[in-house]
Amino acid sequence: MLPLPVLEKAQSELTNYKESGMSVMELSHRSALFTEIIEEAEQHLRELMEIPDNYKVLFVQGGASQQFASVPLNLFGEKGKADYVNTGSWSKKAIKEAEKYGDVRVIASSEDANFTYIPKIEKSMIDPEADYVHITTNNTIEGTAFHEIPDTGDVPLVADMSSNILSERMDVSKLGVIYAGAQKNIGPAGLTVVIVREDLIGKASKSCPVMLDYKTHSDKGSLYNTPPTFAIYMAKLVFEWLKELGGIAEMEKINREKAALLYNQIEASRLFSSPVEKDSRSIMNIPFVSPSADLDVDFISQAKEQGLETLKGHRSVGGMRASIYNAMPKEGVQSLVAFMQNFEDSNQ
Repeated sequence: MLPLPVLEKAQSELTNYKESGMSVMELSHRSALFTEIIEEAEQHLRELMEIPDNYKVLFVQGGASQQFASVPLNLFGEKGKADYVNTGSWSKKAIKEAEKYGDVRVIASSEDANFTYIPKIEKSMIDPEADYVHITTNNTIEGTAFHEIPDTGDVPLVADMSSNILSERMDVSKLGVIYAGAQKNIGPAGLTVVIVREDLIGKASKSCPVMLDYKTHSDKGSLYNTPPTFAIYMAKLVFEWLKELGGIAEMEKINREKAALLYNQIEASRLFSSPVEKDSRSIMNIPFVSPSADLDVDFISQAKEQGLETLKGHRSVGGMRASIYNAMPKEGVQSLVAFMQNFEDSNQ
């Protein structure tokens, strides 16, 4: 979802942005008006996440999936070694891609239990010669999340934060690289945000394509080529909405309240249950199951009739999954909880 005030603001400016006679989609990315948009977007994000001055903010394309290749191409040094934590489908894809470029070691995995928990990461597990450690902070399909950033010592930590960026406070200084596809909490699909510590820029391999090199985008202020201008504009509006709301601290409070509503309903239910261990549960993606696949189908079908959309769980997990990203209002979760209660009463 996108916040309704953001959509309404974009609607009001759609055909004539700041009396230019043009839509943002028609502005030159070299124009003064777009320069103002991208600079404000970066400044808002820096303020929201309290990004230190020695980090660059890059607005790029290709999604998190492209970063699966960009990260090793930029960070692998002479030894070409990295440690990865496997917590689900997206971690597995990141690992598979990185293996094309160097020596990848999986130091921890929860695959033994169908990814229903987050494995513990100790500093002693990490290869001191590794170029970086990679984690996926929130797992959309499995409904798990890191609740603490692992201490990786002198080895830079890289985090795919596509599905929980801006949802809770995060100490950026504990990470070397953060990357996130925009389409969960930032804006429409097509934009990827990369936050990278300056000392990790400029180390890309000679074979790294120019468009995947962090230095390319850092040197040119994310304007080496035409960026996704409208998506950056929408991201700016979302950042402004978040600031008006009270920032990430207030957003986190709301998100935890929404998640608690749903988790409490699942815990109290005699029909539904959560497959995820309590200390690993995500506040963004909440899977739950009923005793049978037929009941799951009935639930999803009847929920859709009530206007409750996209509740079908991933095929690897089954059941249902409620994604309650930042823009999902508390009322949406309350509607789901009420429907769950009614469905349970009807299927005793």
